[in-house]
Amino acid sequence: MTVEAAIALCALTVVVGMVLAGMTAISGQLRCTDAAREAARLVARGEPQLAAQAVTQIAPAGAQLSVKTEGDAITVEVRASAAGSLLPGLHLTASAFAVLEPGAGDAPR
Repeated sequence: MTVEAAIALCALTVVVGMVLAGMTAISGQLRCTDAAREAARLVARGEPQLAAQAVTQIAPAGAQLSVKTEGDAITVEVRASAAGSLLPGLHLTASAFAVLEPGAGDAPR
């Protein structure tokens, strides 16, 4: 009976650890999505410096921002790794789309 209880306890510990790692990954993905949405909105308003600052504050540590502009269309992508969790090979990516606001590219910032 003691061996079975020890094995069950180890299995339970592994399952709880994987659930916590999954929740951490989901939280990181949501943070990347929020950062991409906010960065797209700020770039559309003509404030790319604030967009980079917002990604630094909102997204997980070490996140990278890339902005692609085609005419009035802006696509923002935020990438981060799930380093420091039990899922080290997981890469988080989120993108957002926005349309350049009228006059946003003309005004000096």
